[in-house]
Amino acid sequence: MRTFKTWLLSCASVAIMASSAAWAGEAKVEVLDKSFDVAGGMLAYTEFELSGEPLAEGLGLDLDVLDPNAVNQPTAFDYTAGIESYEYSEEAMYAVNYQSKMGPHIVNGPLNASRGGTLESLGKRVMELTAAVGFSAEELPLNFYPVSFPYSKGMPTFAGKVDTSEVGKDELKLVDAAGKETTVSTSIPAYFRDYASLGWTEDGMSKTFTPAAAGAEMLKDVMWAQDFLGGMHVKESDEEVEAESSTMDQDGKHALGVSAADGVNGVLLTEITWDKLLTLRNQMVYDGKALGGKLTSSYDPKKGALWFPAAVKVTEAEKNGVKAIGKLEVIDGSSTLRNTWMMLWPLAEVYAYSDQRAENKGQNKAFMAVFDGAPFAAAPAANRNVDLSDDVAADDVFSVVSLLTNAQFKNLDALHFNAKEGTFVDRWDGKSAGTTVTTYDAAYTLAALQIFQRSQDALPVGYASADAGEPLGTARAKRAVELIRAQSNFILAKLVGKDGLVADSYEIGKGASASRSLATQFATIRGLSAAFKATGDEKYRTAARKLYLAIEAKMFDKAIGTFADQPGKPTIHTPWTAAAISAGLREALQTLRNQEGEKEPLLDLANLTGRYEHWFRTVINGGAQMSEWLGDSGENIVAGDTTGDTDKDGVPQITKAGVAQVMAAQVKVSAGK
Repeated sequence: MRTFKTWLLSCASVAIMASSAAWAGEAKVEVLDKSFDVAGGMLAYTEFELSGEPLAEGLGLDLDVLDPNAVNQPTAFDYTAGIESYEYSEEAMYAVNYQSKMGPHIVNGPLNASRGGTLESLGKRVMELTAAVGFSAEELPLNFYPVSFPYSKGMPTFAGKVDTSEVGKDELKLVDAAGKETTVSTSIPAYFRDYASLGWTEDGMSKTFTPAAAGAEMLKDVMWAQDFLGGMHVKESDEEVEAESSTMDQDGKHALGVSAADGVNGVLLTEITWDKLLTLRNQMVYDGKALGGKLTSSYDPKKGALWFPAAVKVTEAEKNGVKAIGKLEVIDGSSTLRNTWMMLWPLAEVYAYSDQRAENKGQNKAFMAVFDGAPFAAAPAANRNVDLSDDVAADDVFSVVSLLTNAQFKNLDALHFNAKEGTFVDRWDGKSAGTTVTTYDAAYTLAALQIFQRSQDALPVGYASADAGEPLGTARAKRAVELIRAQSNFILAKLVGKDGLVADSYEIGKGASASRSLATQFATIRGLSAAFKATGDEKYRTAARKLYLAIEAKMFDKAIGTFADQPGKPTIHTPWTAAAISAGLREALQTLRNQEGEKEPLLDLANLTGRYEHWFRTVINGGAQMSEWLGDSGENIVAGDTTGDTDKDGVPQITKAGVAQVMAAQVKVSAGK
């Protein structure tokens, strides 16, 4: 992956791609809710990441030919996926993690508390982290504000005036979306290197912790951390190299990270994730009466369930001059399926990333170097095997995530799986499970379980979650596959209607609902594709292909050139919709597209790349993505420009929009301008 200029400054394309004109339509995108939903938004940005460079590269693109300042080159699809989808994902992560102030600062988290709890102890830790990746701490942005545990929702308008004073200049050659090439003088504003003025307004900030929000942010962070720390680099030249051994970073010539700039992001995101894991274990476990429940490796929900409650109100405190967790109050003590799968997926990713089990012979040596004691603690010897029964209590990343992942998987099985019906239900109230199945969540549970299964069996996750390997054959992985089969079969038997579309929900004892939404259809494609990868059963791929064709037949709106709940009528899109469509179209391109002997025109590469590109340009660039950062997504400050959109992609700079580089909680898409 590329080295990102943002951090350096601030601290075979798809040849058969059809023209998007073939799907031309005009759409109006109206923002109905400017707030940022952390759970839905970060899930969407994770799917954007996977539908970015990894997708484009997997379809044959040489990533070296991508240039953020050459819009639509080498093709519109390549640029949409490899630059826009990918960079919006990264930029939003920094907006929430380092700029928003939407949660307690890591200086007041459990990790820093164990080191002294002061600003000085955090500063010393940051110096350790930057040294491990060969990055100068002086190049970090000023006043960055690492949030250890995010609130569930915030209003991304800035609390005060953003500092746009000029601190530097550059000369760039630009190719805008209209194909016009110019050489321009660009300005570097103060906010690019100093985040002091980028904090979000306190108005509309929901000071509530939810497992879905915490899990979604953790997922975003660990996905990028694996990208950034998946290799090493030569200190002197900053050249990326493959890790030949887990001790290569100790030879004086090499350092962690695929580059120094990417490496520093990777270790900071890993530190935030570690802090979050400890907060989850120490403060967020609920026994139905109070927080503070104690999980052990022998946890059995049948002997007394412990779970993460659906919503916890936070009374904010101040320490070290910044936000800290004060009083915590459970305001919704139930366990929900959405909260459960949205925590299981990131926990499984962290588990695989930090995996130190002796049985895992294929672990990335660069990851092994990250968790060998410096800069992150190694697991005790007793915890480095597939057997949980001999595990000992410890605070390192792998030990904590192993404990939490085991409990979350057991809770998914015991609290949410209805064995008689073969499906996951939405809610467990502390005593009994409900009877409602929300298809979106049941389908995404399949995706989470596939990652869990792979993590337990020491198979690659992250960008490589479809790669083959030799599984360990653990009991937990086998049970995950059983659950995947049961839920997938339930979808095919009970949720697919005569029109070929999938019902939004199902009530046990009553049947499926009549409603069908875009989000549900594409989430189901995501889930069935995961089931196919986990089981190898072709019927799930066939079912997903049929579902895509039904979407094309029933939900493609020619007037806007993309999909709609009901063609001819406005569609409300949320980040959950964006996540599902991005993921579903990616699965269509990677897994469902025509293979040898398959000749369905709507599932050929040209149609699918066109659908992806036009959906993204229409809905996301058309208004859902409210602003963009400078540099890596093609936006620049150019002398004489008054539009605030120098790459002419429809997405303004943050100062022009007045909001951070995140997506809206709700937009309405309809025909016409």
